[in-house]
Amino acid sequence: MRDVLNALTRAAGNLFDRRIIALVFLPMLGSLVVWVLLAWLFWDAWTGGIAGAMGSTTVAGWLQGWSATWIIDYTAALVVLIAILPAMFVTALVITEIFAMPVIVRFIAGRYHPDLKRKAGGTVAGSISNAVFGISVFAVLWIFTLPLWLTGVGAVLAPVLTSAYLNQRMFRYDALAEHASPEEFAELVRTSRGDLFFLGILLSLLLYVPVVNLLVPVLSGLAFTQFCLSRLSTARAGL
Repeated sequence: MRDVLNALTRAAGNLFDRRIIALVFLPMLGSLVVWVLLAWLFWDAWTGGIAGAMGSTTVAGWLQGWSATWIIDYTAALVVLIAILPAMFVTALVITEIFAMPVIVRFIAGRYHPDLKRKAGGTVAGSISNAVFGISVFAVLWIFTLPLWLTGVGAVLAPVLTSAYLNQRMFRYDALAEHASPEEFAELVRTSRGDLFFLGILLSLLLYVPVVNLLVPVLSGLAFTQFCLSRLSTARAGL
């Protein structure tokens, strides 16, 4: 736990470094622009398709009898909004992975681990396949946990846990790709799985804090890189 908190604390301080500060708002603002544009272009098609699917249900027949079909339209809009929120989060992580992580890894390695040998165990193809797998599992988990959103505690826990999974899945690979060998990567993930997930949970909780949530994608990249390179350095030192 101490390593996790140290990584998060260092990452928070790194946000104000001149090499990082230019990247801080890029992922979330970029994701917001993408999804606002898509919603503007396809909102009617999305909500219309969902409303049309709902219109053939028994519940829709009852609503028509009560002249309350407006509920279907509002429900369709709500479903689209619920779908857009995790899509925005995933898009922000992908933007961070593509544009910010190369800068972050060079920054963390150069400042804190300048003597750490690069074994280049990761590849671009590996990063892509890791991201695709992680996003696919996240999507499945998100769909199957939707009923929990109707409960008080589940509405908070389900998004936090699914986001934590995706956070650690995506960033651990890119944090170690340049420096760890495939064997070192597998061993570090095996021995640090709980800590990686705990770090993901802490970062996911920050998504609920206004303004701070705009920083979470880059903060996540920094925190996981801090944690992973520190663990790799310790493992090589035999400590």
